[in-house]
Order: sequence, then structure tokens, then C-alpha cells
Amino acid sequence: MAAMLLVLPGAAGAQSSGVAKQIVEKMLAHENDPGEHRNLYAYFSEERSERTGGHLWRERVVETAIGRVRMLLEEDGQPLSNNRMEEERKKLVEILAHPDVFRRHEQLARDDEQHAEQMLLLLKKGFMFEEPKPEGKDLRIVYRPDPGYQPQTMEERVLHTMVGAILVDGRTMELHRMEGKVPADVSLGWGLLGTIHAGSSFSSAHEMAPGNEWKASLIDTAIHGKAMLFKAIGKNEHTVCHEFRLVPENISLAQAVEMVEKGSF
Repeated sequence: MAAMLLVLPGAAGAQSSGVAKQIVEKMLAHENDPGEHRNLYAYFSEERSERTGGHLWRERVVETAIGRVRMLLEEDGQPLSNNRMEEERKKLVEILAHPDVFRRHEQLARDDEQHAEQMLLLLKKGFMFEEPKPEGKDLRIVYRPDPGYQPQTMEERVLHTMVGAILVDGRTMELHRMEGKVPADVSLGWGLLGTIHAGSSFSSAHEMAPGNEWKASLIDTAIHGKAMLFKAIGKNEHTVCHEFRLVPENISLAQAVEMVEKGSF
């Protein structure tokens, strides 16, 4: 689904849509409600990112209260060798032997995801909205920076330059898709700290999973630029999650390890 990422002619001087703002506030209320994100799931993930060394990893994933247990199944479309598969099984043994290490590792991963969600937090206070327009079963809302908002951090400085669109499910007011693009180079610290290049972009999508919970099914990030001393700035990730299945809310780490190893879901 291609959502157009542009500022409409004459939009710079227009007022933000009150109707769109109300829809965004309802959507954010759903996103921030812990009661709507209490289920645990098993699913498959295909990811190409820094974590995977640029390779395409297909993994089996089982969520637990303290983190996600993963097992690599394929790399770049090819099944793992016997040696690689044995390494994966050893990693699962290590998780059970050192659950505290696993917990800390997963907390760091969650912190990274919270940074990724900062755009949603900034959306309400730092952007203006066009009138919502029907798009299938969704309401499509184009957003642009609010010139009256002063970014508080360097990360906000980059995010606040983005233009894009969100698609909200018209029935549930849940976030279905969000896309954004940096339209022009962004200088950090007057260019001394670095520059984020025009065209850097992100997109994410959610789908309804069993248990009536909206789960992230797509993350696509492409941030490019130069840092001080001409080092490259880059964050590139493409992840697709699918075949969500509910697992017991009290699933133990040992049960999750067994499930992810045997594929018993």
C-alpha cells in the first residue's frame, strides 16, 4: 500500500484539522493502553538489519513476560547447516542457564523499540494534520511539522522534519500504518555533529492478530547521513512478522524454549 508522502499545495499556512487531531488522540490512547497489549504471541519473522549483519534471517519467535525467545531457521533463503543449527540450540540452552542475562538483553532491545516509538509520542505535540480522507476501511491523515513546536532533543530535531501520512482503522481507531520521509537534509549541531540526508524514511504497519490485538507486522527504516569526521550514519531495517498465534500468558521461559525449538505452534 503506497501512501503519498508530500505536503499539499498551500498547506503551509493552513490550520491543523481538529477532526484529524481527535482521531490521532484516540489512536494514541489505544497505543498507550497496556490493557490492549497484554497478550503473548508466537510468530515467524523475516528480518534484514544491523542485527542480522545485512543477511535475511527467518526466525521462529515466542514471546514471554521477560522477552522474546528466537531461533534462526534460514539465512538468505537457505536452511541452516547442521553446525549452525547446533549453535542455535546452544543459544537456547544459554537462555535457560542464564535467564538474568537474557532479561537484560531483552530490556536493551525494548529500549531501542521505545526510541522507534518516539515518533508516535511526538506526533500529537509536534505536527499538524490535514482533514482525514477515507482509504478503504482506513482514515488517511497527512501530517507535517508544526512550525510552532521547538524540538527538545537531537532525535526530535530529525523526526520533526518529517512529512508523511498515517492510516487509522476507521472502526477501531487503531493505527494500521504510518509512513514518513525527510524532505530535505537535516543538519545536526549546525552541521558539526552530522547531517541526515533527504529521502531518509520509515514505515510501519500493524495487523489484527488473534485475541483482537494489533501487532506490528512491518518495520521498514532507511536513515542515511554523515556524522562528524565523515563517518556514515545509517539505520536500515526491514522486518516482516506474520502467522501470529496466541501463547499462554503465564508461559515459562523453559516452555518458550521448547516451543521455539520444536516449532510446536
